[in-house]
Amino acid sequence: MRRRAALALGLALALALAGCSIPFIGHPEEPRGGDAIGWENGYWYDDPVDVTTSDGLNESELEAVTARTMARIERVRDREFESTVPVEVISRAEYRNRSGGRGSGVAGGDPWNDQVWESLLLVGENSGSSEAISDTRSDSVLGYYSPSRDRIVIVSESETPVVDRRTLAHELVHALQDQQFGLGGAPETQDTQLARNGVVEGEANYVQNTYEQRCERRWSCIERPGDGSGGGGGGGRANPGVFTVIIQPYVSGPAFVDSVYDEGGWDAVDALHEDYAASSEQIIHPERYPDETPVSVTVADRSNGEWNRFDHDPVGDTVGEASIFAAMYHNDQTTADRYSYVSQPSEGWAGDTVVPYRNGSGGGGYVWESRWDSEGDAVEFAAAYRDALTETHDARNPRENVYVVPDGPFADAFRIVREGRTVRIVNGPTVGDLDEIHRAGD
Repeated sequence: MRRRAALALGLALALALAGCSIPFIGHPEEPRGGDAIGWENGYWYDDPVDVTTSDGLNESELEAVTARTMARIERVRDREFESTVPVEVISRAEYRNRSGGRGSGVAGGDPWNDQVWESLLLVGENSGSSEAISDTRSDSVLGYYSPSRDRIVIVSESETPVVDRRTLAHELVHALQDQQFGLGGAPETQDTQLARNGVVEGEANYVQNTYEQRCERRWSCIERPGDGSGGGGGGGRANPGVFTVIIQPYVSGPAFVDSVYDEGGWDAVDALHEDYAASSEQIIHPERYPDETPVSVTVADRSNGEWNRFDHDPVGDTVGEASIFAAMYHNDQTTADRYSYVSQPSEGWAGDTVVPYRNGSGGGGYVWESRWDSEGDAVEFAAAYRDALTETHDARNPRENVYVVPDGPFADAFRIVREGRTVRIVNGPTVGDLDEIHRAGD
């Protein structure tokens, strides 16, 4: 070892005496010949930035922090940003005002989607689904990336807008995904939205977590709100059940991405953007990707002239395993950990379709048909749904398979029938409406 060091020193002295320069070991001030992974807008990933976070970031400070964070995302993800992403910091009050959340004065409704969320016993008739989702997001969103505007917005909790380094890193991953793979378009059903988000948000959280670990062990990073710079985490949760559904991709997604990364590195993660998970089931159970795909469930229209399906494409929605878990958890039908997304009544899901109905007087109802991996799985789900009605919502059972919730946000009539691996739930305002919405079989 001493001989190797002496030879290296001798070579350096010889080069210097000969008038030659010794090459820089590491990285230069700016990459030659264009951009490089780990360098953005004048900053390498390990460069210091001279900023003060306690009073917020001025324009030049925000640009410096953004540039270095982009370089660090490149370093972790081994992918290059194609362009700089503008970043805006706003207060939570301003976010609510823009998004139509609580206190914004923005009203709107989606009666088709109302029936979908009502089938899960998560959003009742006293609060529309649009309002519940908007209020829940308004209380919990920390930031977002807009593909259409190619812009990041950070939501600050403090009066003096401050930037959470984790949120900035997370949203920059979305910008990188959009530039490299495209984030346009929207899946058709609730479950396929959760499945796609499981990849998109799972990767962003996975990279964000790696970023944070390096802040703790290797890199010098700006303080986080709550670390002496003010601010805090997301706000309250307007509807806990809706929150449990919305947050599922962020919770289950990182482990899914990690399993794919373990199999094939970043190339395998890249391939996910060409072949998204087909269901939230695959995100919750990574070993089921890509082979165990959901079955297609078609609900026959057996309504009379008083009740009609919505003019909606698609005519029905698929809620999937994650949403069914949330329904079971928030209706006291499982003791599983809230963020495990695994319970006996929801595991074994194979496919489902909820078809909303309406009549001329403004009434709503639905037919929800679900398919399960085994008869035992179907029995567990049907029993849990019945128990949710009778134990949590005080339903009475006037006749076989029929239940009536007398009052409250879910005051309706329900018919629950299991046939082999299929469970069919019909909902309407009264017992008399059940056959009019979906005539019972012989």
